[in-house]
Amino acid sequence: MVSVLHADAGVLVLDKPAGMLSVPGRGEDKQDCLSARVQQPYPDARIVHRLDMATSGLMLMARGIRAQVLLSQAFAARRVHKRYQALVHGRPDAQPGLWHEIDLPIAVDWPNRPRRIICAQTGKPSLTRWRVIGTAGDSWTRLELEPVTGRSHQLRVHLLGVGHPIVGDTLYGQLQAPPATARLMLHATQIGFEHPHSGQALQFSSTPGF
Repeated sequence: MVSVLHADAGVLVLDKPAGMLSVPGRGEDKQDCLSARVQQPYPDARIVHRLDMATSGLMLMARGIRAQVLLSQAFAARRVHKRYQALVHGRPDAQPGLWHEIDLPIAVDWPNRPRRIICAQTGKPSLTRWRVIGTAGDSWTRLELEPVTGRSHQLRVHLLGVGHPIVGDTLYGQLQAPPATARLMLHATQIGFEHPHSGQALQFSSTPGF
């Protein structure tokens, strides 16, 4: 089920469940996805960004080509602001509430695609802001995350790179203890942008289910 949080002539704001593709994949078994479902009631809906299949939360779609072009330009210029929450393994050495940065270059791990890796030689500059906002259980920490750049798998790779992989991440956490949950504990909680037609500042939020 895809929840439509907002719909107007220019944009759709959606709440994607974990385990659903954002766009169709390869093969007949990967055609069911968020974009295909949304395009049934909204045939003019167009993709402007994606969430990983395992990630839940807020996702934005444009309505029509003009809105798609303008929103794509806004993403490229970093004028769309997104925040996430995640549960990670361990206890980061950081004072709760204070923002910190992970500045590590990310590259495609070509022999093991779709994985990404930290690589100083071939990686693209990648920056994530993060802060501790709580704890969960004996050994998990709740983080708020803000990706400044938008690399594929950026949050997952960066958190693994600093020794705190996201709970339930079977792609990047397999070298740690076996996942203690059936899903990736990563949720897109906030998205803010200017409406492509009116220029109005819009902000939406979604509470994680973990």
